[in-house]
Amino acid sequence: MIKKWYFYSSIAAVAIIISTGFRTFNNDEDTHLFTINHTTDGLFYDVPTPEELAYAHIVIPQTGKTYAGFKQALAFKESQGKYHLVNTLGYMGKYQFGAGTLRTIGVRNFDLFLKSPAMQEKAFNALLAINKWELRHYIEKYNGKVIQGVTITESGLLAAAHLGGAGSVKKFLRSNGSRSIKDGYGTSIRSYMKRYAGYDTSLIEASKNARVKM
Repeated sequence: MIKKWYFYSSIAAVAIIISTGFRTFNNDEDTHLFTINHTTDGLFYDVPTPEELAYAHIVIPQTGKTYAGFKQALAFKESQGKYHLVNTLGYMGKYQFGAGTLRTIGVRNFDLFLKSPAMQEKAFNALLAINKWELRHYIEKYNGKVIQGVTITESGLLAAAHLGGAGSVKKFLRSNGSRSIKDGYGTSIRSYMKRYAGYDTSLIEASKNARVKM
């Protein structure tokens, strides 16, 4: 009887050891930001900075092809939705405005601009209204046409103008797509026309003199 007890106890112990040794852990969500650097001095573990962690947990609302959806999609591409962001070329805020553009629409206090989400949203609407006025004839003429594989839409043209200016959009259209201007990071206005096509931007009224008013 004692021998049998030892026999079965030994089997149980072996089973526990084996199952523990091959246990898997699903910690992908907690460890995917951690990396290991191999150097001559050994292994060093890099952990994410607070800024990197903030970017990793951004959730984009599902707003479809509405105007809100247009703003959210464009803002995420520009800055990952960060109001305080200033990129390496000096472009500022959630929608990445240049200093010259901000002055054009009436913003001169850049520190205040970076701290004010309300001002940034008004600045985006104002610039969109100006670009819509600048491109009003081109929107009417080219809407629905296909150029270089891209179906031209109002929202696509406005997004492209936000990236490279209304003048660059006009050159693209007049050249039948052969002149596709790129920004400092190599992003083309053609890619913006395609990526942001088909959104409803009818909420914005074209205005030559749109300005930010606080």
